[in-house]
Amino acid sequence: MQACRPCSSPATGLISSSIAWRNLREHVDGIFDLHLKDLLQDERRCRNMIKEYEGIVLDYSRQRATSCTFKFLLALAKEAGVKEKIDMMFEGKHINKTEDRAVLHVALRAPRTEKIVCDGKNVVPDVWDVLDKIKCFSERVRSGSWVGQTGKVLKDVVAIGIGGSYLGPLFAYTALQTGAELVQLLANVDPIDVAIALNGLCPETTLVVIVSKTFTTQETMLNAKTMRSWLIASVGKEGIAKHMVAVSTNLKLVKEFGLDPDNAFAFWDWVGGRYSVCSAVGLLPLAIQYGFNKVNQFLEGAWSIDSHFRCAPLEDNIPVILGLISIWNVSFLRCPARAILPYSQALQKLTPHIQQVSMESNGKGVSMDGRPLDFHAGEIDFGEPGTNGQHSFYQLIHQVITAVYSPTHVCEPISNHDELMCNFFAQPDALAYGKTWEQAKAEGISDDLIPHKIFTGNRPSLNILLPTLDAYTLGQLLALYEHRVVVQGFIWGINSFDQWGVELGKSLAGKVRVSMNSVRMKGEELKGYNYSTTYLLNRYLKGKTLYKLHKSMLLDVKDKVHLRDIRQLVLLFFFDLIYHTTITSYT
Repeated sequence: MQACRPCSSPATGLISSSIAWRNLREHVDGIFDLHLKDLLQDERRCRNMIKEYEGIVLDYSRQRATSCTFKFLLALAKEAGVKEKIDMMFEGKHINKTEDRAVLHVALRAPRTEKIVCDGKNVVPDVWDVLDKIKCFSERVRSGSWVGQTGKVLKDVVAIGIGGSYLGPLFAYTALQTGAELVQLLANVDPIDVAIALNGLCPETTLVVIVSKTFTTQETMLNAKTMRSWLIASVGKEGIAKHMVAVSTNLKLVKEFGLDPDNAFAFWDWVGGRYSVCSAVGLLPLAIQYGFNKVNQFLEGAWSIDSHFRCAPLEDNIPVILGLISIWNVSFLRCPARAILPYSQALQKLTPHIQQVSMESNGKGVSMDGRPLDFHAGEIDFGEPGTNGQHSFYQLIHQVITAVYSPTHVCEPISNHDELMCNFFAQPDALAYGKTWEQAKAEGISDDLIPHKIFTGNRPSLNILLPTLDAYTLGQLLALYEHRVVVQGFIWGINSFDQWGVELGKSLAGKVRVSMNSVRMKGEELKGYNYSTTYLLNRYLKGKTLYKLHKSMLLDVKDKVHLRDIRQLVLLFFFDLIYHTTITSYT
């Protein structure tokens, strides 16, 4: 959420100076006087606020909005040129102006016969060259014809990435998971994460996939070096090419790392990291785990929504409607937080992925041309699957205004699933209606408890109901959320495709890295930081020094353990105990 200034200033060139925006500002005052329990009595309104496409049902009748609200919102979309901007995206225009790039993640799922041009070239054949390569390689791994250095079949895969190279693939991988895991996804440079990923794995039967467009991403390459050392200890340097492949465009660095450039899978600068699930970034691990047929279904589902997004009129366009609802809640009702609550455990990683897609894309305070925004933009996403969330933070939702999205899936009617769905259907009404003093009194609740058991309701939500959860509908769900985010950026007039705030953090981390090395290697004093950062850095470095001292003392003790001296064993135990209770935080 970005801080805002009053919108009473003269025309600024922002969407907030448009007639459609002003109409909504005037209209919202009347909405504050309406309650959802009254709006939901209007069946015609409710019927008009349910949309369907290929079995997907979107019900947004529990939004604090009238039919007139959506007329104003559609007028805003037209004034912002949403339809024209959608066309520009599919035509390969450089709509990412700050980086002078096209935005063509839709090309990643285009059919082989489709034509999408970027900088004068049809990119679809290049996309399918990579897809064909993924199919061939994944089938060799799955069939056992691709073997490791020692001739053993590769049974486990570790895919290394960070950000969009991790969260997106993790979302899709988890949603399709039905049995034993073949693929482990590794992102965190914390050695604990590496240890968990390697637990139970054998280097001779492990394949590592390194995902880094430039092959220079610090966290990814550090983990890649750790994995390379682990492999070399077992299969030697000459075996690395059979146990490590890359998703990258920097073939020079791929080769220098010891990998075969022929085993590098390309993607392009018109694919943003958080929009890269449908590239080799996400598809290579998915194809190895589930087979290329599943991958193809996933792509077909995403393309189904892509086509709908491009061709459907704005008033029936589900991603556009979703985007307009977010604009309404954030910029006019000033509801900055949204809970994404999937009533399907398979979608447990949906929220973390959408957090990045949404918050990294639209967490901006300036317009595309650099003007400070004078309105609220961006939203805070959080959530948990189904009934887990009900026993966690739903109590707060009853007290704080949020917008609640509840994706779910339907399968054969079994008792467990029926119970889950009962909660799915009940929660939106609980949030909308609340409970009054009179209702609580009629239930026989004592007067002293009534204040604790009444809720104002009027909490907006919407429901997305999928006909089933498979690779096809998963692709649809992904594309729905991607395009919703894009629509918000189109209307707010911001660039949803860069991430300069993230880049700033990376550059500052580089400075800290240099300082750490200078202190350790040259004994120099920390300089150039504020008091807080200097204090924390010194405490961390001091902790590391104590850790090294502990290690040397522990080694000395272990060397004497063979004497079976009970006193030394006691010393070893207590030193370890003291160390783990005082130093662990710094390691």
